[in-house]
Amino acid sequence: MSSNEVQKKKKERLWIKNATLVLLADILMVWLIGLIALFLRFDFSISSIPERYFTGYIYLTPLWCVITCVVFYICKLYHSIWSFVSLDEAIKVLGAYVIIGTCEVVSSLILHIRMPVSFYMVVIVGGAILHIGVRFSYRLLRRLIRGKGSLSSSSSSDNGERVMIIGGGDAGAVLIRDLKHSTRTNQIPVCVIDDNETKWGRSLFGVPIVGGKDDIITMAAEYNVDTIIYAIPSAPGLVRKEYLNIAKETGCKLRTVPGLYQLAQGDVSISNVRNVELTDLLGRDPITVDNEAVFNMLKGKTVLVTGGGGSIGSELCRQIAKHEPKRLIIFDIYENNAYEIQQELIRKYHDNLDLVVLIGSVRNTHRITSVMMDYKPDVVFHAAAHKHVPLMETSPNEAIKNNVMGTYKTAKAAAMAGVQKFVLISTDKAVNPTNIMGATKRICEMIIQMMERQTPNTRFVAVRFGNVLGSNGSVIPLFKKQIEEGGPVTVTHKEITRFFMTIPEAVSLVLQASYYAEGGEIFVLDMGDPVKIDDMARNLIKLSGKRPDVDIKIEYTGLRPGEKLYEEKLMAEEGMKTTENKLIFIGKPIEMDDEDFKVKLAKLDDDSKEDDENIRRYVMDIVPTYKPNTY
Repeated sequence: MSSNEVQKKKKERLWIKNATLVLLADILMVWLIGLIALFLRFDFSISSIPERYFTGYIYLTPLWCVITCVVFYICKLYHSIWSFVSLDEAIKVLGAYVIIGTCEVVSSLILHIRMPVSFYMVVIVGGAILHIGVRFSYRLLRRLIRGKGSLSSSSSSDNGERVMIIGGGDAGAVLIRDLKHSTRTNQIPVCVIDDNETKWGRSLFGVPIVGGKDDIITMAAEYNVDTIIYAIPSAPGLVRKEYLNIAKETGCKLRTVPGLYQLAQGDVSISNVRNVELTDLLGRDPITVDNEAVFNMLKGKTVLVTGGGGSIGSELCRQIAKHEPKRLIIFDIYENNAYEIQQELIRKYHDNLDLVVLIGSVRNTHRITSVMMDYKPDVVFHAAAHKHVPLMETSPNEAIKNNVMGTYKTAKAAAMAGVQKFVLISTDKAVNPTNIMGATKRICEMIIQMMERQTPNTRFVAVRFGNVLGSNGSVIPLFKKQIEEGGPVTVTHKEITRFFMTIPEAVSLVLQASYYAEGGEIFVLDMGDPVKIDDMARNLIKLSGKRPDVDIKIEYTGLRPGEKLYEEKLMAEEGMKTTENKLIFIGKPIEMDDEDFKVKLAKLDDDSKEDDENIRRYVMDIVPTYKPNTY
């Protein structure tokens, strides 16, 4: 017998045990209410009860016990957990007693056993009240034993973690009930914040609603709050940001419920409340895509992801694998990264995914060409690139070899193999670049647009987005590590800003772009307002329960080589066209001389191999908008 079957048997035995105890209690209550009914009818005097009525009670009660237990079982009243009995349970009991009462009267008439009318009324009405009362009394007793039976938060145990709930709606109610009943946590809800003024001064399951968002800081101090849980899953991103920006100033731990979809599925509980992350403070709703359209596009297709072991590449692989591709090919030069995503997908999909993992470099013409020709992918997502700005400033030739020539070689190989769609992962640093990494990515975009014009059978597009939160080499992991080490947290400039998005958002954009692709487009995400890096650093410190410049020092180190104060999404001449997804836009292709561009690419290739110190001048000749800080 398997462990699952053993566990199932244990659960069945436990249910039988509990249900039997409840059934015996119900039988006892049927006998008791009948006896009480007779006592009430005859003024609590046993000697006054006529023998025929007492005999009738003795004959009818066993039958009524059977009727009660059968109806309760049909109504699933033996499947409930008494610890969580609620109004729904009471309504079920009342509904069951409509049937029970009818059966009791009918059975009495059939057996020709006539009892006083008041007897029937007390047995039916009193029986319902008694069954409901016993069930609720168990819940009340359990709460009193656990020390949470008081109706006011002030008498709660001082040893618990005191919790403020933001949101007096459905999610907040679910959380409060869960906290009050759970034996797995010592968290105690002490107050609720809700901007609906009609709720102020009232209570939610005994927890007072004490004010709106402007009262968060005051009430957190007054109620000695340790943790604040944000419980408004349906609110837009800007509202969430507004609440959390106030809450983080309290110094309390911040947590949040899952999103609206999980609430609809009934998944909101204290067990899946998570810590507030920096993404919750961005003030922008998550990017959504037409999953069905993307699903239909990728289903049954052979898909190749270059750089498939990286932050973006690996998430691409995860989401593509969900869409039932015919085959997924991961191509990466770093075997450790490739191995990790390979093992993750094998564990999740087993034999349901045709997965091929190949090691190689996009700089190797023969390798990338042979991979394309051997596997004939339908769609290629090109995520392989050097992306670290300061490192590429000191090794510009490697940026040329990998980013520019690697993209050119991969694109040509894709065209030779008859690939249907080729999607380049680009960056907002390609717009008016001041660093070599951004300039190389701009050249990559130019390659894509040139290939689109010269290769009619393959659609070439690029996707441009900002910094990706949590990706390898991004600023957030660095800040978190510096905070863990006690600081200082290093920010290059107090006024520096960046556009930010999450890894899943970035990949959603890429997948959506591949669906929209008609050829030659540069897709751009509306990432909301740019975020100050200094604010992000301070928010991360506060989310960790520390105080900026007090517990953790912030140091300003100055802009690094090639770094801009702010990024742009589009060059002026590109314009902007909307798509069906209002958060995704298209920059139109820029006219250029393709043949002249090819000549310059060949020269750039030769120069990069020689480690020419003038490499930046050659890049400037190809990308007129490139203005390196050193010039």
